[in-house]
Amino acid sequence: MEDLKERLLPSKPASGINPRDASYRRQPFQGVDVLGLKKRGQGLRSWIRVDAASGEAQVIEVDKFTMMRRCDLPARDLRLLDPLFVYPSTILGREKAIVVNLEQIRCIITSDEVLLLNSLDSYVLQYVVELQRRLKAAGDAGDVWQSESSDFSRWKGVRTFRDMFGSPSPDYLPFEFKALEVALEAACTFLDTQASELEIEAYPLLDELTSKISTSNLERVRRLKSRLVALTRRVQKVRDEIEQLMDDDGDMAEMYLTEKKGGNESLFYSGGTGGGDGSMAGYRSTDGTQSVSAPVSPVSSPRDGNGKRLEKNLSLARSSRHDSIRSSDTATGNIDELEMLLEAYFIVTDSTLNKLTSLKEYIDDTEDFINIQLDNVRNQLIQFELLLTTATFIVAIFGVVAGIFGMNFEIGLFTSQSAFKWVLLVTGIFGLFLFASFLWFFKYRRLMPL
Repeated sequence: MEDLKERLLPSKPASGINPRDASYRRQPFQGVDVLGLKKRGQGLRSWIRVDAASGEAQVIEVDKFTMMRRCDLPARDLRLLDPLFVYPSTILGREKAIVVNLEQIRCIITSDEVLLLNSLDSYVLQYVVELQRRLKAAGDAGDVWQSESSDFSRWKGVRTFRDMFGSPSPDYLPFEFKALEVALEAACTFLDTQASELEIEAYPLLDELTSKISTSNLERVRRLKSRLVALTRRVQKVRDEIEQLMDDDGDMAEMYLTEKKGGNESLFYSGGTGGGDGSMAGYRSTDGTQSVSAPVSPVSSPRDGNGKRLEKNLSLARSSRHDSIRSSDTATGNIDELEMLLEAYFIVTDSTLNKLTSLKEYIDDTEDFINIQLDNVRNQLIQFELLLTTATFIVAIFGVVAGIFGMNFEIGLFTSQSAFKWVLLVTGIFGLFLFASFLWFFKYRRLMPL
């Protein structure tokens, strides 16, 4: 990993070189990933190119229009890979390339190479290292498999695996699917790692919140839920993108780049022979062997220019029709390989989504429990307030009695020595009786648990 990082990143200036010199251009922001950004005045981007045949990685600088011509892509597809903008996860199958935008992995996959936006992100470097490792392992296994089956192939007189498919991989997966699999694995691993870290952080925090409801804990749970919603949206987008590809057989057939390239090359060579194999098919010599001599012209005079063009057009039409039928049959037959590949990572993303859904349900249950606790406390406060209001009403009776006896008039009760005690005793007994009546009414109506 460190060796790859040293090869992909620009080296430090040697001693004696002035950084202000025009020949040495220093990065404008230290510690900021600007390798994938556009260079001012040049419109160049730094790409990591991984070759399909050798597996070697190198850094190239290509402008936007050159990349469009090189991969036969429209400008809107390249905008999906722009690091200056945030686009949802997307997998697009085009005529000569597959555009992949999965989390940190933003690349263009062709039948011959992978063009990855250069970045300091560890997942990008891990993607390059893992792809190189798998290409090397497939090459070594293919060489062993090829050497073991070469004697049998020569004895049977059949074509070897390398001649038929152009790849020594024993699992029959073309290069574009291997690169796509590594990208899907990196994205799913990254999302699952984030989901696991969120789970580790969430459950202790929620348990702490249930035991102690405080403003700081509520704020931490709010931030946690925001992160959970954002991560769930990203996982859902990756899952929907894979599901959409699995539901559309045409999009999956469009992603067989190696097969389409081989079909185009065979069509080109068959058309360049001036008649192709279709014009010579069905003609045999007298000894029963296949004749490779000049075919019989479908026109009366071979010197006629229109006749030659007609012969060429007919042979090209036969060859094109045969090639299209063969490619369609092959695509429908081999589409199961890509479907099984996508289905495996669909299950992984669905498992991650279920994990996040369970965490969200746990947060919702915690919120409901907290709301129940708060409602219980609120009910207790209301009951206490009701008791205080009742006690205040009873005490107000003493104020009414005191106000009555405080009026400026004379009665015989004022001259009695024990009148004050009797008035106080009667008022107290009446107040207690009234308070007990209120409590019995509250219990009868179930306004408070008594």
